[in-house]
Amino acid sequence: MIAIARRAAAGSVLCAAALLVVVAGASADRNRDHDEARRAVERGDALPLADLLARLRTRLGGEVIGVSFKKRDDRWVYEFKVIAADGKLSEVYVDAASAEILRRKDR
Repeated sequence: MIAIARRAAAGSVLCAAALLVVVAGASADRNRDHDEARRAVERGDALPLADLLARLRTRLGGEVIGVSFKKRDDRWVYEFKVIAADGKLSEVYVDAASAEILRRKDR
């Protein structure tokens, strides 16, 4: 009985450690996105997020619940995770320099 409890405790510790690694990695990705976006805005390669959202909020189709910033095909792209009023989730890809919606992918 004690051996089973020890194995269960060890499994819990391993799960907690794995979760910390995942959370730390996600945090590092968010920091990297922020730094890349700031530099792109400073160079004039991208619009500030607030300006872009002011232009697009009604065209995004719901509430923005997540944003990432990535270089795709030699241009900067904001990727918005959007939840519609009916609960449907979609990803909206927007050119960071022009505010043009490039693609919408429903989940």
